[in-house]
Amino acid sequence: MSTLNVLLHAPTPGSLARARRNAVNLLAARPDAEVLIVANGGGVAAALETPNAATDPLLRLCRNSLKGQGLENPAGIAEVDAAVVTLAEHQAAGWGYIRC
Repeated sequence: MSTLNVLLHAPTPGSLARARRNAVNLLAARPDAEVLIVANGGGVAAALETPNAATDPLLRLCRNSLKGQGLENPAGIAEVDAAVVTLAEHQAAGWGYIRC
């Protein structure tokens, strides 16, 4: 079976919580999977307010959302320039997309 490459899109606080649960469940079932959680919009603020040691290494925060909401990233969670570009590039490379 080939390696799973999965993008979990988290644009809201609720979707971030679901993405985190989905990532943990996916990796428990397929430890060799590659998983990225891409947060934008309200998901960015929620990520900063509710750190999660198990899933934050998988998380990518949209820099446009940080800037648009006047937020800082003191935790140093990985950032991407634009969630939409990251999502599109990974999908073009064959990653599965799931909006949580």
